[in-house]
Amino acid sequence: MKETANGETRVAASPETVKKFIALGAEVAVQPGAGESAAIADADYAAVGAILAKDAVKGAQIVLGVQGPDPKALKGAADGAWIVAGLDPFGQRARVDLYAKGGFEALAMEFMPRITRAQSMDILSSQSNLSGYKAVIEAANLYGRAFPMMMTAAGTVSAAKCFVMGVGVAGLQAIATARRLGAQVSATDVRSATKEQILSLGAKPIFVESVAGIEGEGAGGYATEMSEEYQKAQAELVSSHIAKQDIVITTALIPGRAAPRLISDAQIASMKPGSVIFDLAVAQGGNVEGSKPDQVVEKHGVKILGYSNTPAHLAADSSALFARNLYNFLSAFWDKEQGRPVLDEEIGDAIRLTQGGKVVNARLLG
Repeated sequence: MKETANGETRVAASPETVKKFIALGAEVAVQPGAGESAAIADADYAAVGAILAKDAVKGAQIVLGVQGPDPKALKGAADGAWIVAGLDPFGQRARVDLYAKGGFEALAMEFMPRITRAQSMDILSSQSNLSGYKAVIEAANLYGRAFPMMMTAAGTVSAAKCFVMGVGVAGLQAIATARRLGAQVSATDVRSATKEQILSLGAKPIFVESVAGIEGEGAGGYATEMSEEYQKAQAELVSSHIAKQDIVITTALIPGRAAPRLISDAQIASMKPGSVIFDLAVAQGGNVEGSKPDQVVEKHGVKILGYSNTPAHLAADSSALFARNLYNFLSAFWDKEQGRPVLDEEIGDAIRLTQGGKVVNARLLG
């Protein structure tokens, strides 16, 4: 389907994945203009065998999307059709209820379990990887100085100091990108297991050592909220470190919850004028006090930026990866006899939100 959400430039199928779906025996219909903002022409879809149709959803047994489609736009889809997309189940619960009411089987790709066999299906990882890269590029663009150290006849330009807060997929890519640009990079996370990953990328780990026994590792590799003792110790450590930084990238998210606050106004005030903070969690409430989606906010001489949809700023690449995630998922369960995928319990129960007219996912019913 062509995406209708404001600012959404991605598309859920690429010519590459359309060709592969057709090879499995599927008939693929694409709405005209669906890939336009991701630099994919209608002719590219037609060339691999897709049917271009304004009413592409008519009779569809599986509807692919980047974001969850408006239930009204699904009129004409087959009874019990699958809706496969990033559905934002917590933020769009009312829409999930409408999917149930409409008899659709809604499959939330962001609920994909973080297990080995599902790695190639994980939209959060593929999109976060690009987000981490983009955050550093945008910060570099806002920063009024060079990233690498430069030795010239006129004198030496010092390397920028970049601090990454949160070392998940986005944070690791941010570290790698900042290093490639020549910055001096440091990073921190509530999970002590990330220390080796930080070191492996050539960055300096900044960790609270005085509070023992707090690992911060939650289910599926996600970070959990920390105790008050740890939060206080972390705040003190960050406050002293952040004052020396030129660039700060924050990436901390907790599924189903507002983003944790990592940087206060007082900490922003301690930074040098001309410094830049990129808040990757701004759409979920923000890690940085005062950050606003899609706006450059200047506080105490520090520029703060965050996008409500960072992957959409790299539409071609993020679409290609997202489309492969969807293909990898559906093809892994494809039943040749039935001519459609048949899910197992482990993954099916994890991502299925609605079935038989009801909301069935335990994470939404708990």
